[in-house]
Amino acid sequence: MGKTAVIFPGQGAQYVGMAKDFYDNFEDSKAVIDTADSVLDIDLKKICFEENEDINKTEYTQPAMVAAELAIYEHVKNAGLKADVFAGLSLGEYSALTACGAMKLPDAIRTVRQRGILMQNEVPLGQGAMAAVIATDAEVIAKVCEETPGNVQIANYNCPGQIVISGETEALDKACEALQAAGAKRVIKLNVSGPFHSKMLEPAGEKLYAYLRDVEIADDFLPYVCNADACYVTDASEVKTLLMRQVYSSVRWQQSIEAMIADGVDTFVEVGPGKTLSGFMRKINKEMKCINIATVDDLKKLEELNA
Repeated sequence: MGKTAVIFPGQGAQYVGMAKDFYDNFEDSKAVIDTADSVLDIDLKKICFEENEDINKTEYTQPAMVAAELAIYEHVKNAGLKADVFAGLSLGEYSALTACGAMKLPDAIRTVRQRGILMQNEVPLGQGAMAAVIATDAEVIAKVCEETPGNVQIANYNCPGQIVISGETEALDKACEALQAAGAKRVIKLNVSGPFHSKMLEPAGEKLYAYLRDVEIADDFLPYVCNADACYVTDASEVKTLLMRQVYSSVRWQQSIEAMIADGVDTFVEVGPGKTLSGFMRKINKEMKCINIATVDDLKKLEELNA
């Protein structure tokens, strides 16, 4: 029998009302969001549930997303879902760390709030940018980034045919032109507030590492797959360094999925807003069973898994 992985989406999948039906219907989900709300100096429930502009501001998005994902996961876990391994795309790695038992919920929520502030403030607005490159080989993209003057690199290996680049605005614009000249099907500038997962955020990663010194990582936890190396992590001593590196390193999502499949995972359950990771999965390996749980109505999919 194959293994099951629980995977969590990253920033960009958020929307007003995420996890509200879980909060309204299930005490276990409500307890997660109430706890997350209680450890911050912001109204997290208002950000998650009521129309507002803060939901798309990095420092607020990050704790709101992690709270919503873990609220949904708590009920899914209590409903009987058993996972062998966890992973999350970028921000979602913190949900994975909490779900696998490596980090406590209050610590995770406080840490991602700090992470969001550090990432938002490291590079002045307008000096960094990101772009999605469609239907172009990773080797071509990497070569263009390497040959472009300035600071630009691959930020996300999402799936075959979708790679994101990040860096200095001027360098990124030049790389986009070079990629189009090299035959890229589409190059789309992203509406983001910074050059995330680029070397420009290395100082933010180092500041996060200093913050993490006071955060407890459990000695014993279920394995998770990290973004920075796309490898299984079971050693608590590695976690903080990997989280530091994740801020300014490429997110190796496709490689992470492939590592889990190589380990015998054949069922993936995406927990959290949207269907982004399920869409990536169809391009990485459409033979895998993959469902997403974003709303209470999606819970019926769990029954299909067990059928």
